[in-house]
Amino acid sequence: MKISVISKSETADIIEKITARWPAGAVPRVKTFKVYEVDAEKKILVSDELTAVQVKDAIVPFLGKPDVLAKFPAVTVDMGAVKFVCNGAKVLRPGIVEFGQFKKGDIVVVKDQSHGKMLAVGVALEDSEAAKAMPKGYVVDNLHYISDKIWEAHKEI
Repeated sequence: MKISVISKSETADIIEKITARWPAGAVPRVKTFKVYEVDAEKKILVSDELTAVQVKDAIVPFLGKPDVLAKFPAVTVDMGAVKFVCNGAKVLRPGIVEFGQFKKGDIVVVKDQSHGKMLAVGVALEDSEAAKAMPKGYVVDNLHYISDKIWEAHKEI
């Protein structure tokens, strides 16, 4: 795993991207990030105040930080969908039992029905209102989930 500390100007650019996509109040003041490169498309951004995950061009919160994740809209999936979500599958409409309010392109947290545990973070492929009306189809593109490469790599940090 490649590790680097990025400059304050690069950190400012990342914070600007995060602030544009994350809910108000979810982004603390950050001086610099230490970047852990998991592979070519996945990086973990760590500071004292914030841990985020960069997957391709999207920057989402790390699943190990429930206080930050609580500020994001969520969908709750039935227990039959948990295994698939934890293997990286997109979240399908039939597996969702409860919706938060979100727009297409928003970052969404995926929770399980029994315990309310946060299983994954992804990007909404539909507005919540449109998704509720759908009988089937993809609703959330899964970017970071429990037991993925990022989750395992974070244990070594």
